[in-house]
Amino acid sequence: MDISRVIKPWKLHPQRTLVFVNATIVDPVQGELIQNATVRISDGKITQITTDGPASTEDVPEEDVIDVSGKYLCPGLIDCHVHIAVVPGEADLRAYKDMTERISLLRQPRVLKSMLDRGFTSIRDCGGASLAIKEAVEDGVIPGPRLFIAGYALSQTGGHGDMRGSHNAQLCCGGSLSGISRIVDGPAECYKFAREELRQGADFIKIMGGGGVASPTDRIEHVQFSDEEIKAIVTVAQNAGTYVTSHSYTPQAIQQAIKLGVRGIEHGNLVDLETVQMMAEKDVFLTPTLIAHVMSKQMNFLPADGAAKNDEVLEKGLKAMKMAVDAGVTVCFGSDLLGPMHFAQSKEFSVRSSILTPLQILRSATVNAARLVMQEDCLGQVKEGFVADLLVLGKNPLEDITILDAVEEHVLGVIKDGRVATSRWDQLKVDPRP
Repeated sequence: MDISRVIKPWKLHPQRTLVFVNATIVDPVQGELIQNATVRISDGKITQITTDGPASTEDVPEEDVIDVSGKYLCPGLIDCHVHIAVVPGEADLRAYKDMTERISLLRQPRVLKSMLDRGFTSIRDCGGASLAIKEAVEDGVIPGPRLFIAGYALSQTGGHGDMRGSHNAQLCCGGSLSGISRIVDGPAECYKFAREELRQGADFIKIMGGGGVASPTDRIEHVQFSDEEIKAIVTVAQNAGTYVTSHSYTPQAIQQAIKLGVRGIEHGNLVDLETVQMMAEKDVFLTPTLIAHVMSKQMNFLPADGAAKNDEVLEKGLKAMKMAVDAGVTVCFGSDLLGPMHFAQSKEFSVRSSILTPLQILRSATVNAARLVMQEDCLGQVKEGFVADLLVLGKNPLEDITILDAVEEHVLGVIKDGRVATSRWDQLKVDPRP
């Protein structure tokens, strides 16, 4: 008897050795295709890539040698801004005030599996995901992308993370939870609860550095935390070897954050030229999330005050992202979809395609994103020694990035950690789960 499988009956089977022959590798670093490659994966890693003729496959069962002639091997995708805790089940944002953490947690596996099926082998959750769900994926209890989590985002009273309306007189104590955020005020609380998030498994810290669309009592142009508060949070993160990212739309909020050592900016729809130049100079990452604004408008997801703010940032978001890319800012892929909108995750590729090149967009979801999550030495490329996170695509994404928005037609296979998680192609066998 394998006692480890009695203790953890969900323990995944060891990875097969798979060999992909006649492969065309998509290289997002050079923006090139590597033709006629043989790619061997074993123990969850890419162990060998050869391009100087066929490699030996005598040691591999015939069914595990996969001829991908006419197909493309692409790195697994990374979405750098999700909220898996805001699950489907309600039609608009107002209804979510009554959703409990237990209800959310029971629905999160469905959200995670659908993301993996779309080709997202890693995700960065910017508020709400717990260590428990991250470990459930790591242990094999449920299928899903690997998670990099912020725990609860940190917000000031009346800031973007404070979901109380103006007529709600209930006071929040230090560290009180409000949706996917904690309410903290003053440097002392910022020190304490940044440390608390790290203690509870956060990989990085997310702050609400400026006003937001979905919050009821702040305006987009508001600058929120004080310099002293942000300094406290940045100090905690840096002491722990990690970083802070900030929800910020305006030049004022963004400049305040990056001057104080914040490493990432979420959204950034209202940036100006001076701000993106400062971001480029300081190597600050930008993660736009345009599809969230598109879908919020289409699905009437926000209350009237939020809808008006959404229209403002949606109109300027594409221009802001193009300005940032042209200035040399490292731009990452993000979706930020809530509730019933998670299905539209891949549509961010099509939204961006109106102003950016396919290579720029692919980099945002692979090598740029890998740098942001501090995994550039193992994620984001099809490269020897890297984690075997691969997509088998029916068409070349460097010619048309919108194929990644046509998942059922063009994402033929999703391989995570060397295991075939999803297959829409009869030549690729899905690895069975215990």
